Amino acid sequence: MSACNRGQLADFLRSRRARLTPAEVGLPGDSEPGRRRTPGLRREEVAELSGVGVTWYTWLEEGRKITASPQVVDALARALRLSGDEHRHLRELAGLAAEPAASGDDTQARLQRLVDAVVPNAACVYDVHFDYLAWNEPYRRIRHDPAGLPAGRRNLLWMMFTDAENRARITTWERAARALLSEFRAAAGRHPGDPRFAELTAALTEASPQFRDWWAQYPVRYFRPARIRVRHPQAGRITLELFQLRLEDDPGLLMVTQVPADPASRDRVAALLAGPPPGPHGAPVLVVVGGLPATGKSTVASALAARPASRSSASTGSSRRSSTRPARASLCVSRWARSGTPSPTAWPPNSSGMVSAWSPSASTRSA
Repeated sequence: MSACNRGQLADFLRSRRARLTPAEVGLPGDSEPGRRRTPGLRREEVAELSGVGVTWYTWLEEGRKITASPQVVDALARALRLSGDEHRHLRELAGLAAEPAASGDDTQARLQRLVDAVVPNAACVYDVHFDYLAWNEPYRRIRHDPAGLPAGRRNLLWMMFTDAENRARITTWERAARALLSEFRAAAGRHPGDPRFAELTAALTEASPQFRDWWAQYPVRYFRPARIRVRHPQAGRITLELFQLRLEDDPGLLMVTQVPADPASRDRVAALLAGPPPGPHGAPVLVVVGGLPATGKSTVASALAARPASRSSASTGSSRRSSTRPARASLCVSRWARSGTPSPTAWPPNSSGMVSAWSPSASTRSA
């Protein structure tokens, strides 16, 4: 804590002590009203309420060079009935990180709206441990889908060091991975004793030889403007420029936005996002119409329109069967994925592993 901060801290504590009365904090009033020489609480009363020594608290208000632990600062905030903003300010003056904001459904929905608002740029939000909290569709399709990571491992470091698909996509993987590990190491150093950092470090050390070797070198680096080059299986080469934005209401959260760095990359991203969605694990989708592959709504419609007219039911000798059979043409979609099965959330598969993705009006008859 600097000398300037110590003076600010002393002034702030005195001002908040002066605005309270014994009755407001549950203390008995003076036996002889009017004998209290200063407004508000006495120093010994604040010390009693917060569980610290009177001498130590007096030194704190005098701006002496002493250290206040997070537990003591939080106890003073409770004793002085500080608001959330005042509590945060007290921690900042004491040289401590702001308390993490309470998480919940409202917070999650708000973060999702934030990353969705920057589409078509890829964006994600993660916490101080680099655990993913929210991401948008461009991030999922260009970079990686965090939802596919194991429970408890939905983490940027885990994705970078253990996911083979991600590693194959980044043309300068080693440089990007080293930079990320260095940022993670610096963050861990700011939170000694944090069990999540310890658990992640142990798991990554066991899972990744590269992480284990580089971690032992104790690299430290803070974020700096950078670009990454992605070799996307459908879109081709994409260059992305990275931006980090810290959330003012919760400085422990960070949004990383990845913007196409040149016109060619921008066009490739736009074409990728306009195309059909990927299958499981980011696998491409092949739409087959009449034995020919087709992509995009317009191509599919054209392929259906170009299909030869069906033979009359009389020529096939199946008029009775044809008149009662629903007339429709089906698109069949096959997904190439590591699991070998179609996505159950997109189209229900039939017994052959193919799925009907679209049916035209009943006036169109099967060929």
